[in-house]
Amino acid sequence: QVQLMESGGGVVQAGGSLRLSCAASRIIFSINDMAWYRQAPGEQRELVASITTGGSTNYLYSVEGRFTISGDPAKNTVYLQMNSLKPGDAAVYYCAVRSTRSPRYGYWGRGTQVTVST
Repeated sequence: QVQLMESGGGVVQAGGSLRLSCAASRIIFSINDMAWYRQAPGEQRELVASITTGGSTNYLYSVEGRFTISGDPAKNTVYLQMNSLKPGDAAVYYCAVRSTRSPRYGYWGRGTQVTVST
């Protein structure tokens, strides 16, 4: 069973930065893209950013210009640099992988907590 492992979460003051990392326990082939989702208490999980094997990126409108996704999906690694963090960014952040054979993200990490203090 492939596991995705996130790291880098923590507590940061508003305006600060964090860098999240995600790696797979073993190689997943035929990847279309990797993504970061987040879920705050009482809220639905939302897509924060994604990156394809070709390097195309996509961002949630509220993080554009503050967050940067990078990595190499073909090597099953993805990062999320989060700058100018706001209290509204606080959530559990999940790494996800979508293969070329499915329209859905079929692999998920357990999540890493991001807390933004004021």
